[in-house]
Amino acid sequence: MTAKIAIVTGASRGIGAGIARQLASEGYDIAFSYPRDAASAQDTIRQVEALGRRVLAVNADGSTVEGNEKVIAETIRVFGRLDVLVCNAGMYPKGTIDDITPEIIEAGLNLNVRGPMIETMCAVRHMQRGGRIVLMGSSFGGRAPLPGLSLYSSTKAALRGFAQGVARDLGDRGITINVVEPGPVNTAMNPSDTEAAKVLAGFVATGAYGEIADIVNVVSFLVNERSSYITGSALAVDGGLLA
Repeated sequence: MTAKIAIVTGASRGIGAGIARQLASEGYDIAFSYPRDAASAQDTIRQVEALGRRVLAVNADGSTVEGNEKVIAETIRVFGRLDVLVCNAGMYPKGTIDDITPEIIEAGLNLNVRGPMIETMCAVRHMQRGGRIVLMGSSFGGRAPLPGLSLYSSTKAALRGFAQGVARDLGDRGITINVVEPGPVNTAMNPSDTEAAKVLAGFVATGAYGEIADIVNVVSFLVNERSSYITGSALAVDGGLLA
């Protein structure tokens, strides 16, 4: 029961699954949440177990308070400790401000903003000195280069302010919190070979999409003891979209 424990929300696929695999390869036992895709969750379970680590999959709705609380409570029940929280679950609400509805606004705020807040609130009750929290933001939290991003950009910008406040709350406890802000990343849900992707890549200084490994490597650094003097920061991993 001395192995370090990491929670990665929304880790049944994409960036979240990549983070879970990387942390498992570094010696963490993994708890992760998934909302509905049980088959993809089984893929993550197999990948983590193949690395010789214990794994817990929690079916939880990250847009509800109960779902956020469940992820933390189940992890503590099974593993008895918590060292790292990576809040990766989120949604990408699109639509100009004259098209979106109050229901879409509520859904975006609940999953992208309230979810990480509740998870962090619950997690820090169990973290010791050296605990690490990473929030998955977006470079669109610092720049909205296209129409239709008002809600998404605002939810991701909110994570910057939250991390700054929590950094002050927990600094003397030796617990850090930071935001990773990806640019466009090549995933199954956001492939880099579409016409829309070519337009978005045009806003990136490198002219290219990033890969999952680009984000995973930064998260890995932020949960390491070598990053202990970094807290309350937003780190852009965006190929220069914010440049």
